[in-house]
Amino acid sequence: MTKLLGISGSLRQHSLNTALLKAGQALLPDGVTLEIATLHGIPLYDGDLEEKSGIPEAVTALKQKILASDGIILASPEYNAGIPGVFKNAIDWVSRPPAESAAIFQRPFAVIGASPSGFGTILGQHAWLGVLRQLGADYWSGGRLLISRAHESFDDQGKLINQRNQDEFAKFLQGFAKFLQGFAKFASRPKP
Repeated sequence: MTKLLGISGSLRQHSLNTALLKAGQALLPDGVTLEIATLHGIPLYDGDLEEKSGIPEAVTALKQKILASDGIILASPEYNAGIPGVFKNAIDWVSRPPAESAAIFQRPFAVIGASPSGFGTILGQHAWLGVLRQLGADYWSGGRLLISRAHESFDDQGKLINQRNQDEFAKFLQGFAKFLQGFAKFASRPKP
């Protein structure tokens, strides 16, 4: 069984990116699961807070979910042509302390996004590349999913109704799952 973790980068109750992840749960290939996590409860990063109180419980819970997964999908909105501050803040927290971050980020990551704009989340997804590279993540670049005009792609219950988007997302998930299978075989090989 391949375990994916989808992290929604929006705090909105009716987030398009959370809805996108939920839609993905119905499009998964056989043998793949997708758990969804949100960023609720993660405070703004503050080194003094970390020194005084340690890592917040919400951050520890997110770290544990990442470590329990085979691959992570970041469902990221695009704010002002970049990464939403709340999402970058969560990743900054997860990377603390630095000695632990290698175990967290040395796994496959992929980025998707949904936006009401006509360009989708292409600039926001590009902004993630430098962050993921810096953290040592294995970024999967074998597929791209950016849903433009996403407010027209979901019904009132948050269901993805655009067939083309469903097909693209299913293809993306199949590609990422196939990559994870190859990654697992490579990672389990004996080191020279």
